[in-house]
Amino acid sequence: MATKDALGQPVINIGLVGHVDHGKTTLTERLSGKWTDTHSEELKRGITIRLGYANTAFWKCDKKFIASNKKPKDFKKIELLREVSFIDAPGHESLMATMLSGATIMDGALLLISASEECPQPQTREHLMALEIMGMKNIIIVQNKIDLVSEEKTLKNYKEIKKFLEGTKYEDAPIIPISAQHNINIDLLIETIEKFIPTPKRDEKKEPLMLVARSFDINKPGVNFKNITGGVVGGAIIQGKFTEGDEIEIKPGIRIEEKNKASYKDIKTKIISINSGTNQIKTAVPGGSVALMTNLDPSLVKSDSLAGSLVGMPGKLPDVLDELTLKVTLLERVVGSKEDIVVDPIKDQEMLMLNVNSTATVGIVYERGKGLVKCKLKLPVCAEIGSRATISRRVGNRFRLIGFGEIQWLFVA
Repeated sequence: MATKDALGQPVINIGLVGHVDHGKTTLTERLSGKWTDTHSEELKRGITIRLGYANTAFWKCDKKFIASNKKPKDFKKIELLREVSFIDAPGHESLMATMLSGATIMDGALLLISASEECPQPQTREHLMALEIMGMKNIIIVQNKIDLVSEEKTLKNYKEIKKFLEGTKYEDAPIIPISAQHNINIDLLIETIEKFIPTPKRDEKKEPLMLVARSFDINKPGVNFKNITGGVVGGAIIQGKFTEGDEIEIKPGIRIEEKNKASYKDIKTKIISINSGTNQIKTAVPGGSVALMTNLDPSLVKSDSLAGSLVGMPGKLPDVLDELTLKVTLLERVVGSKEDIVVDPIKDQEMLMLNVNSTATVGIVYERGKGLVKCKLKLPVCAEIGSRATISRRVGNRFRLIGFGEIQWLFVA
């Protein structure tokens, strides 16, 4: 039985994905108390543009399931179940690359589907396929906005969801009807998360590795130079552990141009402190998202400039690649388009969007053969043989998901 508030690092990352305006950010706020759309353009447009993060703890209070960052009161029996980190991914079609980058650090996912709209919407289909390609094992379907429709319409939408899931690896996934706006069935959703999205087994003895999803400068305009704080990198630790005071390396690092040629130089810095949500911790392990406070020049991290990088111990990270050879698996149909479009073979000189780890880059095809595609990258990636990349191509004025590939051998930048 818990005797204190939850103050540690969350043990799991759970993503909230789905079509735009189906209630992901509202549900994140309902579960964590934090509104994750804080960027000025997000507030103006009412959509999520960047990945949002929020931590909470799940409690069982008597027989009721509650999400709260503080120990609930006025119950006879209060049990802390676990601490959870939520990742609020954008649903807008033009921000699919951001969602795919977020999917790489998710241990499980909630796929939100609005009961007030026909299912599936284009990005509902695209996000489900992306989760399947990324190897996501545990998802829960959240049928949101049941307060806006009749019982008959809710049942009709439920049947549409079941039909949509037929033939996928998620056809038996639980479907939970809720109203995030009015706090209906949130306790049932928490209970279902506890049952169907277990905490993965972690290996803290491996070489530490962190995927960077965000990087930013926390200094306020006009701050005295004596009080300037170093840059922050945030994301998820995949293996190993990082401790306050560790010397770390970040790759690909800083872009350098010499004699009209661009190259990248890795960054070495020191962990000054580690934050998990609003809590400061001494050691971070695989689990919920964390922020590493460093002594980097803040100009190097602003506006997510290091997003997509890897963090590890000096000399232990994979090579930086400016070319990739991929063993490609294409889907039968283009995902996310309202039209039914067959996926044609990849062509020479075609421009593809590739998501590797938490990096989104563009690859130009320069050689093909026997299921392999070779690409020159606009932005380099730091990755190992066997890493998986999602592949999107331009269809009309948007990039649409068409398949995935595995890195076969390396071209070192």
